[in-house]
Amino acid sequence: MEKGQFKLDRTAFHAGSHEETEIYYAKNQPKTSRSRLMAANYLNSIAFQFDLNNPPKMDKNAFSMRKHQL
Repeated sequence: MEKGQFKLDRTAFHAGSHEETEIYYAKNQPKTSRSRLMAANYLNSIAFQFDLNNPPKMDKNAFSMRKHQL
């Protein structure tokens, strides 16, 4: 996925009615789960400044596994 695939149009916002909002989202929301996840991944790459094709690895040292004693 390329960074130019999604764009945020900051001039498109205007306060509208509930009906207008429902119509807008019905037309403009990604339809599949995969496309929603791709959009979320793209927004995370922008927010946390990482390369979309080379995401950072999870730091597994931040979590600990302990056995619960009963």
